[in-house]
Amino acid sequence: MLFFPELAILMYLRGLKYTTRQNITMTKKIICIIAAVAIIAVTAFIMLRTDNESIEIDNSCATDSLELAVPQDTVKKYGFPVDDYMITYDTIKPRETLAEVLYGFGFTAQQIFDLTQCPDSIFDERKIRPGEACALLCDKDSTARYFVYETSPKSYVTFDIANGFSARKHDKPTAWVTTEVAGRVNSSLWVAMQESNTSPLLAVEMSHIFGWSIDFFGIQQGDEFRLIYSQEHVEETPLNNYRIEAASFCASGNTVYAIPFVQENEELFYNIDGNSLEGAFLKAPLDFYRISSKFTNSRFHPVLKRYRAHHGVDYAAPKGTPVYAIGSGKVIKKGWDANGGGNYIKIRHNSTYVTTYMHLSGFAKGLKEGDFVKQKQVIGYVGSTGLSTGPHLDFRVHENGKPINPLTIKSQPRKPVSEENKEAFGVLRDSVVIRLANIQMERPDSTTTL
Repeated sequence: MLFFPELAILMYLRGLKYTTRQNITMTKKIICIIAAVAIIAVTAFIMLRTDNESIEIDNSCATDSLELAVPQDTVKKYGFPVDDYMITYDTIKPRETLAEVLYGFGFTAQQIFDLTQCPDSIFDERKIRPGEACALLCDKDSTARYFVYETSPKSYVTFDIANGFSARKHDKPTAWVTTEVAGRVNSSLWVAMQESNTSPLLAVEMSHIFGWSIDFFGIQQGDEFRLIYSQEHVEETPLNNYRIEAASFCASGNTVYAIPFVQENEELFYNIDGNSLEGAFLKAPLDFYRISSKFTNSRFHPVLKRYRAHHGVDYAAPKGTPVYAIGSGKVIKKGWDANGGGNYIKIRHNSTYVTTYMHLSGFAKGLKEGDFVKQKQVIGYVGSTGLSTGPHLDFRVHENGKPINPLTIKSQPRKPVSEENKEAFGVLRDSVVIRLANIQMERPDSTTTL
């Protein structure tokens, strides 16, 4: 069929026996036109057929691709695909040096030196600690490619051995997992946390939040807590980092709530009435003063003539200047300090804070141990008793039994929820109270809920 146009032309030429030269010229033109038309037709036919076939093939491939299974994500460790490397792990042992660890991995002295030339901002080999992990990644032919050191549970450094031990610091992805728990106190809050299958460190967190409302030294058997908290995880491993989202504590039948609320770009815990749970401290325990000595771990003592820690702030003031309690609390000590403090008073404000007032010339009339004092109540007067070179007040603060700088504690009372925010706070408060009430409490000796 493809030769039909040529055959027709040939038969036509054979019939032209008696034409003139002019007719022959015209005939040649006609032949050229017919040949061109034939070629175009044949080409179009071939292209049309090819296109139809390609369309059928493309449709067939598209259909098959929809049926292909999606491969699972490649498993990685330190950002490297684990199937591509042989990984050897190690842990820093007590009194072990980094050089000893690297020798164990087969590193030469020159390689160890090259690795330690990494900037301290990325990795400081002098700060390695027992328990920290490291790893060596080798190719399938056992050629060492990367050394990895975990500088913390949330970060690590990779050393590219083939490129002069160039180092890069990385952060592991972290996530916060929220948990709800409720428990009943049988002996202490610390034990109650353990019995509720959660970290006793949360007892410390709760004491910071409720410290102004509940005396955790006086909690009794049967007191209850309900808690919503988040714990930080890295690569599915839980860390000892906690964040309390909301809580309630029922002591002696009185329930106190801790409801988080953001006001003026600051999140604080408020009680059910919208008042801040953070108690107020006065800025200073006396009105007229100047700071003559600050909190330090090494101060030259003017009497003893040697350096020693001074874990307080000295306020220089005239003898007899009234000294106030910076916050409400119970007088737990009143008397003479034989170690140089002279006349002193110690007040426990809550389960977290204790304040001490030293070198007093005298005490407020009638004040005795066991008395409850209010904020800015006069408890004594500035003096120079004990080891002192002049009248001043040596003021100290202990937080959970440890001395802290008195100038860094929160001194001013927090504002309650403002009028314009009360409606929003009410909505949040109601939802939090319901959520806390719905937390099931487990019995300490079984998995049965109450």
